[in-house]
Amino acid sequence: MAKSPQQEVKLEIQMDDQVACGQYINMAVVNHNDSEFVIDCIYVQPQAPKARVQARLVTSPRHAKRLLAALQNNVENYEKKFGQIDLMVSDEQAAVDVPMH
Repeated sequence: MAKSPQQEVKLEIQMDDQVACGQYINMAVVNHNDSEFVIDCIYVQPQAPKARVQARLVTSPRHAKRLLAALQNNVENYEKKFGQIDLMVSDEQAAVDVPMH
């Protein structure tokens, strides 16, 4: 039996005002087990001894891989338009910039 072509579903995405404002993060901690990935999005203030998780994202391994591909594609497009993103930091920036974990 032949499969019928799938109908395209139009997805309407809604966002409340608080989410639309966004949350700035400068650190992410990623953990996983056999069934999910957990991404903690954190804002670290310079010279502060504590940091606060702004959001926790929990997703499946398949969605995590799709997210990775989407981020890679967007970084490549960004660098084509604006130039290469330099991950090396100077001593002054090192006090502010915290690497992703």
